[in-house]
Amino acid sequence: MLSETVTVPNGEGALIGELTVPDTVFGVAILARVGGGSRHNPRSRAVAGTLHNSALGTLLIDLLTADEAATVRATGRQHNDVGQLTHRLTASVDWLAPRVSDLPVGLFGASTGAAAALGAAAARPGLVDTVVCPAGRPDLAGDDVLGHVHAPVLLLVGGRDTEVLRRNRETANRLRVLSRLRVIPDATHLFDEPGALDEAASVAARWFAGMGQAEI
Repeated sequence: MLSETVTVPNGEGALIGELTVPDTVFGVAILARVGGGSRHNPRSRAVAGTLHNSALGTLLIDLLTADEAATVRATGRQHNDVGQLTHRLTASVDWLAPRVSDLPVGLFGASTGAAAALGAAAARPGLVDTVVCPAGRPDLAGDDVLGHVHAPVLLLVGGRDTEVLRRNRETANRLRVLSRLRVIPDATHLFDEPGALDEAASVAARWFAGMGQAEI
């Protein structure tokens, strides 16, 4: 398995990520970090590990600068500049695509990263093959973006995360492409319950392995 730290230019600086490609690989997923942690966050690495075990590569990338991430940690507020996050994730797609030109590419974005993932998919319809939004706010992408997403979309939500579940149901109805809403029973917003994150990661892995065509 190849793993290396990479630098991704985005026009306003550079993003730091970790590209991991198993010896046998059928696709690559960009896991976008937008929280106060970093790509070294144990939860993100656990999800990446599940994908690796399914013969999927990952680009685990921090969409926030160190200062922005520190602000999120200090205030407890999400970084809500969806346009900026979309630009940075689109730059990551542009960087990765020529390096894995023979492999399909998927996007994985939680929280506001879900809206950024849909925005990047809309901006790069020829490069993004599918999108997974776990515990996300895809509704923040807006109707203009949702109407231009052509890649299949999987929405993952905890059954007890009632407000986010409502917003995801509304988003699923607004998408014009194949979409699935998968509810993780009894899970709350961050899938903190025992086994919940593992289940969400396994569902995402199956979806990515089929690039939107798998039964979940």
